[in-house]
Amino acid sequence: MKTALTRASIALLAVASLGLAGCTADRGGDAGPALDDAELLQVTPEATGEIDTVTWNSTYGELATLDPVKAFNYPENTIISNLCESLFQMQPDFSVEPNLASGYEVSDDAKTYVFQIRDDVTFWDGTPMTVDDVVYSLNRHLDPAEGSYLASSFADVIGIEKTGDWEVTLTLSEPNTILDEELATNLGAVVQQKQREAAGENYGNPEAGVMCTGPFQVGEWKQGQSISLDRYDGYWNAEKRAKAKEVVIGFVVDPTAIATGLSTGEIQGSYDVPLPALGQLSSSATGSLSYGQGMQIMAIISTGNGTFGDPAVRRALTRATDRQAIADTVYEGTGTPSRSIVPQGPWNHYPDVAELRDAELPDLSHDLEAAKEELKAATVDLSQPIKIAYPSERAFYADILNEMANGAKELGLTLEPTGVPSAQFGAFFSDPEARKGYDGFVTTNYLSSPSPLAHLDNVAYTGSQQNYSGFSDPAIDAAIDAAYAESDPEKRAELTVEAEALVMQQQPWVPINDLAVRLYLDESVTGVPASFIYLYYPWAADLGSAE
Repeated sequence: MKTALTRASIALLAVASLGLAGCTADRGGDAGPALDDAELLQVTPEATGEIDTVTWNSTYGELATLDPVKAFNYPENTIISNLCESLFQMQPDFSVEPNLASGYEVSDDAKTYVFQIRDDVTFWDGTPMTVDDVVYSLNRHLDPAEGSYLASSFADVIGIEKTGDWEVTLTLSEPNTILDEELATNLGAVVQQKQREAAGENYGNPEAGVMCTGPFQVGEWKQGQSISLDRYDGYWNAEKRAKAKEVVIGFVVDPTAIATGLSTGEIQGSYDVPLPALGQLSSSATGSLSYGQGMQIMAIISTGNGTFGDPAVRRALTRATDRQAIADTVYEGTGTPSRSIVPQGPWNHYPDVAELRDAELPDLSHDLEAAKEELKAATVDLSQPIKIAYPSERAFYADILNEMANGAKELGLTLEPTGVPSAQFGAFFSDPEARKGYDGFVTTNYLSSPSPLAHLDNVAYTGSQQNYSGFSDPAIDAAIDAAYAESDPEKRAELTVEAEALVMQQQPWVPINDLAVRLYLDESVTGVPASFIYLYYPWAADLGSAE
């Protein structure tokens, strides 16, 4: 088993943050744009030139740290992605390319990786990035004193060594043919060893900061207000040199203030535009909304308890729930009914398996008669209520669960949405005791790696990090293992589909909606990617003048 990068903490904080973004507005009026995944963007028009200063906003508020090994949520990753580069880099189409690593070789058994490291990279202070810095940075995940939030992702790593002047060898105990994709996240971020050691406990905070190699360096961090990213003119990659001299990122979280700032031009751009702001901004005369391919999904996680613990009940509820209505009303047309626990966006990079997925994945369309047929296979007491928890401060989750309750009623089932204070709800992702008495709980989850395989592993493999119900199926474990060991990308994709189909027959998570990226740009700027890669790709370097 491989431990994928989508951790419980990510799921939890995504839940809290989406509520923070103001999704509790009253419903009503016309539905949103009703986007089809094929219409979602990967990029925005290329910038025509440079620009002095751009004002941006972090919808989910202020970052907690600049340390890449402790970046696990939207505010941190959205900013660090422009500062601290990784060995590989995710692209707007979800492909992965070499970055600080110029290339690599992998053994036939996929247990040994040899990385060639670039010899022309400098840190912001002008000193060269060395292989020793790379080895040190990767080993931080294995050092308990560093407290890396990504440590479990290196659970199979048994050695990280300098094996040449510009060569690093990483040895695994189990095969992993998608390690390059995982190293395109903060798992592969490189920091300067000297500065990290000198900073001590202050590392990553406003006083000590970080020392990295990206197209921007840290400017002024005004706590509670904003952080500025200053262009690093010595950046090694001339093609990716930042077009903006400075990007000032504010920490405004109030939806009304965000909408006003964007519509007046005080804020020139933002990802994760709050849902209540879409109506105002869709008719803005000073900028435009774009909707991008995402890697986010809203789902209901089974705890393995009660009526919802039966796969037949979960399958029936999926078919009985009008998930299109949820997409149209709760998500203002910016969601689409999920066909799997893996969002569609990452699968778009593997078009050759589209027909195979159509043939292998179960039909999840809204169909009450089909739902009733599914329910006939249930072996639990159907008279018992299904208790689903959600953070009580996030009323939009109640809207979703009420729609599911309507479908349950048509099946003769009782689904009870149960609000839990956010402080208490957080424990659902870490403490089995907190989940007792509940059949399921909500999540808004995103993939940290572009690999569908990694997400399937994390959700459905025996003992995996987001397998909250103790779900275990030897056939699924074997299918995931086989995909990890397959070196041929096309065959690996096919094996991943086989594993996905097995998972979707049992649905340890009930998938509700895939979520599009909501991006607003003032008419004066353009260039940033529209797809969900801004947590790992230096999006601000592409941001420039539209005039």
